[in-house]
Amino acid sequence: MAKIKTAIVGTGFMGKVHTENVRRLGNVEVAAVVGSRPERAKQFAEAMGIPKAAASLKEVLDDKEIAAVHICTPNVDHYPMSKAAIEAGKAVLCEKPLTLSAAEARELVELAKAKNAINCVQHNLRYYPVVQQIRQMIAHGDLGDILIAQGTYSQDWLLYDTDWNWRVDTEENGKLRAMGDIGSHWMDMIQHLTALPITAVCADLATFHKTRKRPKGSVETFSGKKLQPGDYEEFPITTDDFGAVLIHLGDRAKGAFTVSQMSAGCKNRFSFDIFGTKAGVSWSQEQPDTLWIGHRNDPNQIIIKDGSLLYPAAAKFADLPGGHSEGYDDSHKQVFKNFYARVADPKVPIDYPTFEDGLRGMVLLEKVAESAAREGWVKV
Repeated sequence: MAKIKTAIVGTGFMGKVHTENVRRLGNVEVAAVVGSRPERAKQFAEAMGIPKAAASLKEVLDDKEIAAVHICTPNVDHYPMSKAAIEAGKAVLCEKPLTLSAAEARELVELAKAKNAINCVQHNLRYYPVVQQIRQMIAHGDLGDILIAQGTYSQDWLLYDTDWNWRVDTEENGKLRAMGDIGSHWMDMIQHLTALPITAVCADLATFHKTRKRPKGSVETFSGKKLQPGDYEEFPITTDDFGAVLIHLGDRAKGAFTVSQMSAGCKNRFSFDIFGTKAGVSWSQEQPDTLWIGHRNDPNQIIIKDGSLLYPAAAKFADLPGGHSEGYDDSHKQVFKNFYARVADPKVPIDYPTFEDGLRGMVLLEKVAESAAREGWVKV
């Protein structure tokens, strides 16, 4: 079978994650990489064994052998790069959030439809096997009618004013940081699992560090703690460190969630609880193979991932047998597997998040920002 050639755009944390996990598919070759500067692309290509360090995105888009591109850049580049790639006839897989605005996201959705372009937004966190089991439990009525959804996405990597990443800069990230970066995951997840749309929000946002100490050189995500005092300069901050949101979900359900990048000890605590009229479930990304199931009149259960015991539609996302953990890298691989199945054969059903999901996410983020500014409820 001829390998599908793809290109990675971005040489930071996500560029590495995408490169490593797309290679696990076997039928996809990372043929080129594009960096913010030619020297960074060259360093990345040498470190990762990629044959070509492209001087620009245009060089990749002009290469007729490359079928797809992964956009793993700061958010400000998502829209123009995705647009250029679609217009060049490439399949496009873009990190989230899809764009800086709903208007940009809507334009990409319409352009992709017009060009019949295969497109994906990387909401990988949907694809832990246990998470997909929850989705199937809800679809099969095991929880009854959904009443309550609550949870958090809490991290601590930006706790100190000396912690820095491009995401704290509005010009590169957009107006919402914690909410846009990880709140987008929580809102996407809860809608994906319950099949219920978020219909209204009431939000409160906080910026605890009004200024941060920006490094004098570039810093990769999660690596700022390694810097020394003399490596910084003061920088004003307007993006959010924390957010809390009340939600209406569908016609009946209610809920609430928080996001934080300043919660000491929480490395990547993405968790949610969903309660229905029959049962409840609870899951945390820091223990991804474990599912708690709660009952009113029977003993509660703790289920450990075993594909042979999951609903068939969930089991297909478990590639390893019971007792063998499948985590963050595997969730990316699952998205890539389904995305490239469609690149290879456009008749294959879509089983991954698309730009339509990215547009829905941007609409919600704008409603959250509006709610926080108005200090009140906003309908979606």
